[in-house]
Amino acid sequence: MPNIPVNGYDHYYEWVTASGGSEPSGKPVLVFLHGWGGSLRYWESTAIALSKQFDCLLYDMRGFGRSRQPAPHSSAPFTTAEYELETYAEDLANLLDQLGLQRVYLNAHSTGASIAVFFLNLYADRVERAILTCSGIFEYDKKSFDAFHRFGGYVVKFRPRWLYGLPLMDRLFMQRFLHRQLAGDISRSFLNDFLMADQNAAIGTMMTAVSQKAAEVMPQEFARLTVPTLLISGEQDVIIPAELGRRAAALSEKVKHVVMPNTAHFPMLEDAETYLQHVNEFLGISTPAGV
Repeated sequence: MPNIPVNGYDHYYEWVTASGGSEPSGKPVLVFLHGWGGSLRYWESTAIALSKQFDCLLYDMRGFGRSRQPAPHSSAPFTTAEYELETYAEDLANLLDQLGLQRVYLNAHSTGASIAVFFLNLYADRVERAILTCSGIFEYDKKSFDAFHRFGGYVVKFRPRWLYGLPLMDRLFMQRFLHRQLAGDISRSFLNDFLMADQNAAIGTMMTAVSQKAAEVMPQEFARLTVPTLLISGEQDVIIPAELGRRAAALSEKVKHVVMPNTAHFPMLEDAETYLQHVNEFLGISTPAGV
């Protein structure tokens, strides 16, 4: 199982290539970042579809999927310091360094997209083009944010493994994120990822991604972007509404914003064909007639 130690975590990664091989073939590299509570698995079908043009690098971010600390957490009090968005951006830079990748394309989703924005500004010379899927900027509201953190913390702390075995629990879990239902095996993978996420990472990223700091800093980060970027929103997304994406894109002439109808927080899975058309057009990939 391929792992690379990055900043105290063993980062799990996979290559998706046209040949099916486990090593890159020399094509341009497209890196995928997943969102909160997820793993690289929900990017697999998108990566396969794009593997004719790219060697696709998928990885689990620290504390999620199969990227774990080799030793248990210390007894020190929990802080969000190691789960800042900038820290995850540094993880990506370190991972690319260890894989010998100097310049890449990026496709990032939700919280991963916020991390990618920091990466784009910290390492603009290392990214050719970027796709942000379901991202945006929001206004700080202390009462709402505090309530979100309290409720979210409770949900994360109460995740008994037996939930995975309950009939239809996967569909119930995914209901808020989707406008169109996904295949059962995909929904079950999402539920499994959430149940297996490291508690500190899940709470820490929830508190850093939805925070006063993020609300104040993210507009500045979007305004600073110099890398050509496509921001794709789901029209029915209630997690990060399309209007928040529109506001973010308006801050930079480098950002093109498109809204996909009849999709919510996972447009790449809810309507893969339309999603890939937007991505291919942005990346300059010709789409065969009838596809």
